[in-house]
Amino acid sequence: MKKYFKSFLLVLFAIVCCIGAKAQDVAANTNTDVMRSNGKIFVVMAVVATIVTGLFVYVYSIDKKISKLENK
Repeated sequence: MKKYFKSFLLVLFAIVCCIGAKAQDVAANTNTDVMRSNGKIFVVMAVVATIVTGLFVYVYSIDKKISKLENK
């Protein structure tokens, strides 16, 4: 369990660092400026966060089921 949690945190940290690095280049793209002015960027980020969270929960639940089957 701890091994997977450490891996999860490492992957999450890498994703956050990549997003932060990409955020510096956003000013050149006018599509994101339009989405920010309309407030739709927050909806997009909420949907992305929900999907990613759902995927992590799904993978975790599958891992628990497989571990349970391996122990039998």
